Amino acid sequence: MPRLAGQVAIVTGGAQGIGGATARRLAAEGAAVLIADIDGETAERNAAAIRDAGGTVATAVADVARHEDLRAMVDAAVGRWGKLTILVNNAYAGTSDARGSAVEVSEEGWDRGLAVLMKSIFLGVKHAVPAMERAGGGAIVNISSVHGLLMAPGSLVYEAGKSAVIGMTRQMATDFGPRGIRVNAICPGHIVTERGRARWDENPSGLRFFEQQYPLRRVGRPDDIANAVLFLCSEEASFITGHALTVDGGLTIQLQENLGVHLARYIQEHPDTRLPY
Repeated sequence: MPRLAGQVAIVTGGAQGIGGATARRLAAEGAAVLIADIDGETAERNAAAIRDAGGTVATAVADVARHEDLRAMVDAAVGRWGKLTILVNNAYAGTSDARGSAVEVSEEGWDRGLAVLMKSIFLGVKHAVPAMERAGGGAIVNISSVHGLLMAPGSLVYEAGKSAVIGMTRQMATDFGPRGIRVNAICPGHIVTERGRARWDENPSGLRFFEQQYPLRRVGRPDDIANAVLFLCSEEASFITGHALTVDGGLTIQLQENLGVHLARYIQEHPDTRLPY
């Protein structure tokens, strides 16, 4: 019996990348999956791959910063399959005006960035929880980041949003646990998605340097996160809620001064390395 037989899931940003792999993984384990993405064409290509593999899937074009789109997304899943039991809040697309420090970020960039990072989760959960209650319970997984745990320079909006996702997850778990709904987060490390692959194909020495930051000596793949989502949505995680699961190949467990020495030695031994930044 597939681990998610009889379940109905929504994956935001499910056209490609982490969301695309998650949609495929949940469908492979028996869930009916609604891919909600602003890129309808790419979403349909992922849906076709899921159907070819024998999965059950539909798509909905949705801008997760829009209240109306999130409500319609939930209505579409419930209308098609009669219930909703899983929500994966994954979608995010950064814009240039949301990058930088507090001095550099525009007010519009702040508003748009946090609408996608935070407001989308608030609104998605707002509409999903009543449907999950009617179904007898469910599981919500919010995709945060190692950037919610450790800060990078010039990334105010992203760091603030991903940090807030962890706090929102804990608060929602407290609110909705009595209703039979578990809420967890995942903090990925660097994941090489379809979009990111072109960058590293142009600089393979930079990727090898980047991998040296990870105790496992590799960066992540979308399937690494999809597998973690599957676990948190399954009965195997039935007593886990309010948790932020770090899936980062060990990136965040290291003492930084030792890591700095290791990277300096690596550069000495590989002087032709082209740094990724």
